[in-house]
Amino acid sequence: MELRHLKSFIVAARCLNFSEAARRMCVTQSTFSQTIKQLEDELGSTLFFRNSHEVTLTEAGNELLPFAEKAMQAADDCTQRLEDLRRLQCGTLSIGVTHSFNMVMHETLKEFMRRYPGIRLSIIYKPMTELIERLSRRELDFVLSFRPQGYYPKLESHILFEDHLSVIVRRDHPLARKSEVSMADLVGFPVALPAKGLQARNVLESIMSDATELNVRVEMDEVTPLLRLVRNTGICTILSTSATEDDDELCAIPIRHEGCRMEGCVQTLKEGYRKESAKEFIRILCETSLVKKRIGEWLR
Repeated sequence: MELRHLKSFIVAARCLNFSEAARRMCVTQSTFSQTIKQLEDELGSTLFFRNSHEVTLTEAGNELLPFAEKAMQAADDCTQRLEDLRRLQCGTLSIGVTHSFNMVMHETLKEFMRRYPGIRLSIIYKPMTELIERLSRRELDFVLSFRPQGYYPKLESHILFEDHLSVIVRRDHPLARKSEVSMADLVGFPVALPAKGLQARNVLESIMSDATELNVRVEMDEVTPLLRLVRNTGICTILSTSATEDDDELCAIPIRHEGCRMEGCVQTLKEGYRKESAKEFIRILCETSLVKKRIGEWLR
């Protein structure tokens, strides 16, 4: 049994279309069909039901699929380990990042790219739930986000720093004089909220009572334009405290509620192989001024 046989089988099992599977494998359909036939002959089992209308997995095909995927993952891990032995001179690193982590990424990316110019980085900014789904499919090496509130049994959350949900305002805003605020203090003020699916919004909705009615004027799914709107209009928003780090025009007032605690984490798959480049990226991230500052506050 060859790896190319298993890879062809996995591709066919996922798309259930031999023409499409052949295209993805960059071979002719006849060559692809012959490859599947060779695997079926070797195993002594029919793996697919095929007719002019559809392709479906047989019972044997369904039984083989998870083992084939594990075998291919093991082969990929082996290849990746050999690449790691080349002292991080090549390879790729795919990182999922929630928009709330945008502030801590600039310094890390600049330093990592300076040290390891041969490594190609793929940075994906999406809401946390979508990033976790991609991580579970092994499309990402790790995710930088706040700790998710749901139950993810295959996920490991490694805490980088603690944070807090806060009201973000300009320094000339009436709320800027307060050391902390309650949700009731926001009533009457126009508010721009992070969009549903962003972690700050998830935390906010978990602490809001049915009686709380905010004057929501706009929702945005990216933090940078949301903060720009606050600076330009004087409207207030609700984000993590770290969102305003090194911004002299804005201030963060913590929301007085026990449910507003947030933990900035590196999310990885349990028992998953961790690339040396991923470990090095996280090490550099922990050395950045913004993360070191918040880690220091947490440990004191």
